[in-house]
Amino acid sequence: MVDVVADAINTIKVFELVGRDECEVPATKLLYHILETMKSNGYIKGFETVGNGKIKRIKVTLAKKINDIGIIKPRYAVGIDDFQKFETRFIPSRDFGILIISTPEGIMTNRDAKSKHIGGRLLAYVY
Repeated sequence: MVDVVADAINTIKVFELVGRDECEVPATKLLYHILETMKSNGYIKGFETVGNGKIKRIKVTLAKKINDIGIIKPRYAVGIDDFQKFETRFIPSRDFGILIISTPEGIMTNRDAKSKHIGGRLLAYVY
């Protein structure tokens, strides 16, 4: 695995398309915060850390509400005025999906970043 976050997002996408209820992905802090954002927006039901010792994994409970999910590479820098350009590129229609952004105040959606007037780096999209 070269990019753990991209592999985890791909695993979630495949398990969602197949119709499974749960999947396991490697545990990282960045992925944990991305999953928190997805849970707060209703795209997944929940998640928990499993495993003991050095190797920990995150068990994700899927809500079967994801139409598409993907990682954005390269991680574009987005300013306050640039949100509209990236929303039209990655999200199919207005208010239908979210962009997940890494900001100085933490991982959040594009709507939260707009309301707080801060920019950041694009990580993923979900709709």
